Amino acid sequence: MKIEKILNNNAFISHDEHGKEVIVMGVGLAFGKKNGEQIELTGRYKIFSNDSMINERLKAIVSEIPEEYMKITERIVYILEKQFDKTVDDVIYISLTEHIHGAVERLKKDIQVTNPMLMDIKRLFKDEFETGLIALDDIERQFGMKFDENEAAYIAQHLINAQLDNMADITNISKLMKEIIDIIKYFFRMDFNEDSIYYHRFITHLKFFAQRVISGQSYQDENEDLFEIFKTKYIKSYECVVRIAHHIQANYNYRLNTDEQLYFMIHIEKITNKSYKN
Repeated sequence: MKIEKILNNNAFISHDEHGKEVIVMGVGLAFGKKNGEQIELTGRYKIFSNDSMINERLKAIVSEIPEEYMKITERIVYILEKQFDKTVDDVIYISLTEHIHGAVERLKKDIQVTNPMLMDIKRLFKDEFETGLIALDDIERQFGMKFDENEAAYIAQHLINAQLDNMADITNISKLMKEIIDIIKYFFRMDFNEDSIYYHRFITHLKFFAQRVISGQSYQDENEDLFEIFKTKYIKSYECVVRIAHHIQANYNYRLNTDEQLYFMIHIEKITNKSYKN
C-alpha cells in the first residue's frame, strides 16, 4: 500500500483499490517511512474507509491530539474485541480518544467528575467496565495520572455506545435493564450469580433488547410454533415474561412479540435454574 501522506508514526493516508481515500492506522506503521513509499501492512492495523466524515474527524484528531491518546484507544478497543468478543463502531476511535484527552486535561486541573451511572455500569456492563479499568492503568503508565473508577465507567459508556446505536440513551437503557432484572428477582424470590455464563449471556441479550425498546425498533415474529411449545413447557418463566411484557407496555409503550417472549423464557429458565444464589 502506498503512503500518500503521513499523519504521525501510527497513521497515514492512502487509497484503496477503488481509488477512495483511506486512513490506515496501527502502532508504528508509519515510523521511519516517507510519503510516496510503498509498504506491506503487517501486525495489527485498521483501515478507515467507509465514512468520509469519520475520516475527516480522524485527521483532525491526529493533528490536534498527541498520538499517545490514540494508542491507548487502539489498545483497549483491541482488548474489548479480542478478550471479550465485542464489536464496536469505528466512531469509538474518535469519541474515546477525545474523551481520554479531555479527562487528562481536566485532571491536570485537579478536576474529577463523579459518574452517576457508576454502579449500574459496574453491574450491567462488566466487560466494558473491566476494559475501562485497564484503560486507567494505561493512562497512569503513559501520563503518570491516576483516575478513580468513575472515569472507568465513563470510558465504559463510550465502549457501550460504540456497540449500540451512536445515539443510544445509555441512562434509559440501563434503567430498563435494571427494571427487568428486578421483576425476575422479585417473581422468583432469588438473587442471581452474576459471574455465571448464563447470566452474562442474558445481560448481553438484555442490552440489545433494551436498546430496541428505547429506540422504538422491532422485528417480525418468526417462531410462533416454538413459542407455543416453550410456553407450555416453561410455565413459571412464561408467567414472569407476561409480567415483564405488561411492565414494558405500560411504561414504554412497546409490545413484546412472540420471538422476544420466547428468548426471554429461554434466558429466564437458564438463569433461574443454573445461575442463582440462595
